[in-house]
Amino acid sequence: MTGVRKKAVFLDRDGTINVDVDYLYETDKLEFIDGAIEALALLKEHGYRLIVISNQSGIGRGYFRAQDVECLHEYMNRILQRQNAAVDAFYYCPHVEQDMCGCRKPRTGLIDRAAAEWGIDLSCSYMVGDTETDVMTAIHSGCRYGLVLSGHAVPEMVRQKYKAHLYQNLWDFARRICEVE
Repeated sequence: MTGVRKKAVFLDRDGTINVDVDYLYETDKLEFIDGAIEALALLKEHGYRLIVISNQSGIGRGYFRAQDVECLHEYMNRILQRQNAAVDAFYYCPHVEQDMCGCRKPRTGLIDRAAAEWGIDLSCSYMVGDTETDVMTAIHSGCRYGLVLSGHAVPEMVRQKYKAHLYQNLWDFARRICEVE
């Protein structure tokens, strides 16, 4: 008897789930991107674990504390829980680029850790985000991927490179991957 393969959607946070403001850690600045909550609920309904994978270099730069990020994530999840869209886990890298740590995207330390802790099969999972760094994280970890246009401006060269994996926003991504199941 074979076990059920556990699947997940690994999500970038800023620009994918919520509007990207520089170094978000304050709850009063949190604004969900249109359709993001519904997208998360749809993905959960289709059996995906929802795991946020986020670079949070503001901690390493001294702009805010890890505790501030954790409070923001708790606040986000209280809102999401009311819509059956709660994130199962939040993983974040507190380091700056110069630290060359293994957990900062596009390195795969956070996804590897989450997959091990949650028993996730990376081959049937996705990483979705708004930058090429998110795509590279997926490729390096063996996930499928989506690049959303709801956050950072995506250069035309990058759009062309990943055009088969391009989505307007998280809702577009969720709707389309759930249709093909």
